[in-house]
Amino acid sequence: MSGESPRQGLLDTNILILRRWIEPDELPDEMAISAVTLAELSAGPHEVRRNDEQSVYDEREERARRTEILQRAESEFDPVPFDITAARAYGRVAAAVIGAGRKPRRRITDLMIAATAIAEDLPLFTTNPDDYAGLDRLVRVIPVARPHLPHEEKP
Repeated sequence: MSGESPRQGLLDTNILILRRWIEPDELPDEMAISAVTLAELSAGPHEVRRNDEQSVYDEREERARRTEILQRAESEFDPVPFDITAARAYGRVAAAVIGAGRKPRRRITDLMIAATAIAEDLPLFTTNPDDYAGLDRLVRVIPVARPHLPHEEKP
């Protein structure tokens, strides 16, 4: 296949989180998400914890940002279910990860998303291709450049 991006693809959770800053030509024309991604996004607002460098306002702002990402995903996508075909593919995914010397339990949701892509015969788009190391025989992982975010700028 040429260097062109496939027309269809499954988006990893990190793509949805960063999508507003990702160049549209790096993504497929027809995008899908896994129900597992929707589960990760649903948990996101509840995982926000204030640290020593954050104010209550920052914590609330982050929770609101994560809620907005979840709501946008819910309105834009009809998630692909993690069904019996994906569950069977997950067994192959776990075997490949173990074969590569990694532990599948550390990345269960990522691997379930990969299994969904395998079950749907779709390439997987991600800004974290290392999360899928060892799966190259099972799924085509399309690396997407991680965008430079405005809040990451140094003064």
